[in-house]
Amino acid sequence: MDVRSVSIDDTREFAVFAEHLSFTRAAEELHVSQPSLHVKVRKLGERLGCALYTKVGRHLVLTAEGAAVARFGRQADADVRTLLHDLRVDAAAPVVIAAGEGAHLYVLGPGLRRLLAEGRHLRLLNLDATAAMRAVRDGEADLAVVVTDRVLKPLRREVLASYVQVIAVPPDHPIARQRSVRIRELGGQRLVVPPPGRPHRIALDAALQSVGVAPIVAMEADGWQAMLRFVELGVGLAIVNGCVTPPGDVVTRPVEDLPLVTYSAVFRSDARGKPAIASVWDALRMGAP
Repeated sequence: MDVRSVSIDDTREFAVFAEHLSFTRAAEELHVSQPSLHVKVRKLGERLGCALYTKVGRHLVLTAEGAAVARFGRQADADVRTLLHDLRVDAAAPVVIAAGEGAHLYVLGPGLRRLLAEGRHLRLLNLDATAAMRAVRDGEADLAVVVTDRVLKPLRREVLASYVQVIAVPPDHPIARQRSVRIRELGGQRLVVPPPGRPHRIALDAALQSVGVAPIVAMEADGWQAMLRFVELGVGLAIVNGCVTPPGDVVTRPVEDLPLVTYSAVFRSDARGKPAIASVWDALRMGAP
């Protein structure tokens, strides 16, 4: 038996022959000559090491092995047709990615650039983590990129990248001369922070409280870009994720005792295997550090 030399096309053509049990009619449907089809079927049987059909009187009859090969060929043909359909649909429809502005700009940027260079049609939704996962659950987005450690069915999570948290300061600030900083050292510093209720603000307040530091809120700003702009203007310091690229007049230093921030991709369980979703996920994963 030489199964390595058996192709899917061999079994699909045999399935057509099995439907007609006539080399003449099968050859007509396949648009090949009758002698060439006869040779293909004979060689397929030789490679598989079994007789695929027999002659009973004036009629051709499939053997048990032949019937099994025909079933396989019909299923293979259906699978190929489904794949081609999905690829055509995937190519026409945009892949919808839900994430926060910071994730779109700083986590997904390289991967998005690669996908756009390949001609991939994308649509970005700017949503917080809860809304982004809800959009995936409800079919409004194909995947979400969020900071979360748990998801509910029918969603599944795959880790994309983790980043340290950093303090953004003007270049002439004393912290800029340090290699790193601890959260306790921020006592007495004026801080630019997210609005109350945002996940980053909640985590920051908890971290400061755990070391007995009361933050001096100089400004509440929504989004990494706005926070960094106010650092640049000298309003205060800001703790941001290490994936963020600061402007030229701002430097960042890691905060040693703050946890890593982990971004995950969230999919519907039944969508992860779709060719378009898989290719987008691969590109985003390759683009992440």
